[in-house]
Amino acid sequence: MEQPQPNGKPPWLRAKIPGGAAYNEIRGIVRSYNLHTVCESALCPNIGECWSRRTATLMILGDRCTRSCRFCAVTTARPLPVNYEEPKNVALAIKAMGLKYAVITSVARDDLKDGGAEMWAQTIKEVRALNPETKIEVLIPDFRGNMKSLLTVLEARPDVLNHNVETVPRLQKRVRPQARYERSLEILKRSAQEGFPTKTGLMLGIGETTGEIESTLVDLYGIGVRILTLGQYLRPSKDHLPIDRWVSPEEFNAWKEFALKMGFHHVESGPLVRSSYHADEYVGAAKEALL
Repeated sequence: MEQPQPNGKPPWLRAKIPGGAAYNEIRGIVRSYNLHTVCESALCPNIGECWSRRTATLMILGDRCTRSCRFCAVTTARPLPVNYEEPKNVALAIKAMGLKYAVITSVARDDLKDGGAEMWAQTIKEVRALNPETKIEVLIPDFRGNMKSLLTVLEARPDVLNHNVETVPRLQKRVRPQARYERSLEILKRSAQEGFPTKTGLMLGIGETTGEIESTLVDLYGIGVRILTLGQYLRPSKDHLPIDRWVSPEEFNAWKEFALKMGFHHVESGPLVRSSYHADEYVGAAKEALL
């Protein structure tokens, strides 16, 4: 039975309407190199703002995901064969965009033995070779807990390792049925142990309690995560999980203060915040996370 939704979107969820010269230029670059972006595939509300700032989060390994997370708009389907030209095209697109900070993500590829780790590593290497001054943040899947795959990515030396836990432990099975909270913690913990600035994100407004948010942040800080994003869950369609509540900007600010007091080095917290939102503006937090 369909659950009732909060009445209407609140005014603080208004996003910039896509358009303008810079937006069209970024779209043209993405199309010309036959690439995908999570901005489009995940129906990100910030696409108008970010592309107008000449930033985009490129998505490798195609646009078909082997997972069926109930919050995500990315298509679940049998993936197409791997495009081995993709790493070079990502590097060329980043150069064309003039990015000094690039965020790269991917669909989950559980059909591949290594989960796509070798393609991840090759992409990082190609971007580094063509854009030596560009900082690289990778937003990776969990590779089904395969630490060898994680180390393959880390050996390519990204500047920031990001992997989202998405929600509190109690809601994991409902929100992302093929993932595991403990598995995600192990990915993040190993990244931090290897000396990488490590980042994760949570959606709020999906049914979690205040106590659950607090305990999850304690877990994350305890394993070495130092960069955090908190944003409002937005339902992509009626086939996805319902919204439990609209979280106010004031509450997001309170969570930011709470996390900073815990010791997180940087926290992006707000209704429209997503994993890569303004990521280029806090490169310093990545360096501080190593101290």
